[in-house]
Amino acid sequence: MISEYQQQLRDRYLAALVMPAPEPWRSPLERSTCIPIGGLLGVGFATDPTNGHDLLMAVSHQGHGLFDAPTGEKIARDYDPDPDLHTPTGPDLSCPGIGPLTGSQVRIAGLFGGGLHTTTDDGWTLDVVAPDWPHHRVLLSDDGGLCAGPAGEHWWHIFHANYSELRAAGFSPSGRTLLIATSSDITLFVRPPSESPK
Repeated sequence: MISEYQQQLRDRYLAALVMPAPEPWRSPLERSTCIPIGGLLGVGFATDPTNGHDLLMAVSHQGHGLFDAPTGEKIARDYDPDPDLHTPTGPDLSCPGIGPLTGSQVRIAGLFGGGLHTTTDDGWTLDVVAPDWPHHRVLLSDDGGLCAGPAGEHWWHIFHANYSELRAAGFSPSGRTLLIATSSDITLFVRPPSESPK
């Protein structure tokens, strides 16, 4: 049996409609809200050594892809990675990088474990809740994860995984990219690197 407080939280999350992420977060994708990737196993972040952009590596049953997070553009693809080397099941859950990350390892969060950053240095917090499990909801807040008050003031229900299994959700180490990965797609939100802390 759940406590009265737990029931209040559950009711609050169930009542919150999905809404756009607040400013300064925006989707870099022009034509859709997500990047479709069938059979997604996991995702990881790295930094582009040439321009400092956040890079997103996606690992799926169909190969590996590398994306420029600020634009959502695919910049490298490996359709046939060696499964013994490229499945994120080792002790650090990493895979060899592709494209500009060749020669480095990228830690992957997803089906096999691991995780992404859930906070940024300037106070944004990401929480995953499941008041109607197995469907997960992703909450973005600017109040340290308290999710107090009505949705849309200091916390936002930005994603509802009711069609595919949630794989990972979190921020890049720079705090400029927020991603939500399911077994079928990746949703990205970015903010300008020049944004000053709140």
